[in-house]
Amino acid sequence: MRYIDLFSGCGGLSLGLKNAGFEGRFAVEKSPDAFGTFQHNLLRGEDTHFDWPDWLPKQHLGIEELLENFSTEIRGLRGHVDAIVGGPPCQGFSLAGRRNRDDPRNKLSELYIQTVNLVRPRYLLFENVKGFNTKFKKADGTVDKLSYAEIVKSHLEQLGYRIFSSLVNSADYGVPQVRQRYILVGVSEQYIGDRNINPFDILNEIREGFLQTKGLPLTPIPVNDAISDLATTNGQLIPHSGGEKSKFLKLAYTEPANVNNYLRLMRSNFTGAPNSMRLARHKDSTKEKFLKIQRIVSPGKSLTDEQKLELGMKKQVLTVLDRRQASRTVTTLPDDLLHYSEPRILTVRENARLQSFPDWFEFRGKYTTGGNRRAVECPRYTQVGNAVPPLLGEALGNMLLSLENELFN
Repeated sequence: MRYIDLFSGCGGLSLGLKNAGFEGRFAVEKSPDAFGTFQHNLLRGEDTHFDWPDWLPKQHLGIEELLENFSTEIRGLRGHVDAIVGGPPCQGFSLAGRRNRDDPRNKLSELYIQTVNLVRPRYLLFENVKGFNTKFKKADGTVDKLSYAEIVKSHLEQLGYRIFSSLVNSADYGVPQVRQRYILVGVSEQYIGDRNINPFDILNEIREGFLQTKGLPLTPIPVNDAISDLATTNGQLIPHSGGEKSKFLKLAYTEPANVNNYLRLMRSNFTGAPNSMRLARHKDSTKEKFLKIQRIVSPGKSLTDEQKLELGMKKQVLTVLDRRQASRTVTTLPDDLLHYSEPRILTVRENARLQSFPDWFEFRGKYTTGGNRRAVECPRYTQVGNAVPPLLGEALGNMLLSLENELFN
């Protein structure tokens, strides 16, 4: 099945679709940082699953530029692309931060619809935060008649698609993280006709077999299985070579003696230390605060308002990981999650493990950013937090292939 990945980020969904056996045509990503990671991992060498068109430069590109400069070429792909995948950036819809109905990023959904109209693929696969399906509250206290999800659904139905949507939890598909996402699947009415087929029924039906082929249990993967080999107590700390003038450290990684099934999956076809293991440089006072938080907050729970007051903290959300359970949702902010046994935030690699990125996958660009630069830069923590977990992407790809099989066989 041939696809285009719009708003591809660092490549989590494309990696999942590659593992499901899909063929990519091209990917669109505006951020140079995220596209740098995408290109490094998915567009190099003979192993690439992309048949990139000659008319499109292999570089970071916004969907606005794509439509402005290449609309004729995009239309020429009609009949040669089976699926358009990807969801617009979700900052305007997120329930984790303030929601802004006028955020210009919300308008990207309209450009997505324009692209669908040009290509008219058989299938659409659209991923977004669950807040995408929540109606905006206006400044005057009234609520919009429709959520963004309902608006997008209405436009796609007008283009001739039957639309299915559901909230899907990544933890159900082998990702060691409770991550509820709004998933929309569109199927061209031309192909589905009056048949009573629901893609999400198919997704549920293939779940057990999918996990079995990965060697994973039906129950959620606990944090301990995903990142215990990356704890700093497992070995000595050595200087992190990253070109920074300041002295960051990282764990001198050694292969664990006992490898659980999830770790075996993450380490397959790879030996040695994964990249992006740089440890944060916490002040002693910060470490003491983290130790206190770990003492007073139950594992897996977030700080209460009373506890924040006691600690003199303003931060919206801070959760201490429970090593025995799946992680809370990995976000773009490095300090949303505290390690379960060490007074520190997680490394980029630990977040990547919780997102089901394999160890061979290398993240590129700076680690963090701040202030006004957050609007334009996409550092490694952000790349990981924004990504579709590859295991979920693969399961969704398998769902589309099973759907195709039902429709045409």
